[in-house]
Amino acid sequence: MSDAPLHARAEQGRPDAATVREHLAADRADTLARMAAVGRDFDGIVAANALVAVDDEHDPEGGTTAFERAHVASLLTQAREHLAELDQALGRVEHGTYGQCETCGRTIPPERLEIRPAATTCVSCARPDPRRSPRPA
Repeated sequence: MSDAPLHARAEQGRPDAATVREHLAADRADTLARMAAVGRDFDGIVAANALVAVDDEHDPEGGTTAFERAHVASLLTQAREHLAELDQALGRVEHGTYGQCETCGRTIPPERLEIRPAATTCVSCARPDPRRSPRPA
């Protein structure tokens, strides 16, 4: 993989498909490695708790164990979501729509794609619109 940033190799504001595939594949490999490591952490927490009787309600350490388990599960969920976003971005590369804002159709600046390679919107469309009400929780 080339060390030059995507935006440095972009022609007419868009990086070439091979370069994008290379960056997305590297990010995907990093994400899979992170998922494997976090999965091992989660398995370790579960295995450690299986060896002792854990009563989260009454054990002063129980809250910590439950928090650790929830935190690691959340990290795993985030990694899975990022992997799905990367796969969708690879699909956009194949369809020739990578780097095109889904909302307005303009080109997403290569600098944004460098930071967020799975971005689907340009900066303008990604900004919250103060006229819109916030989504209910």
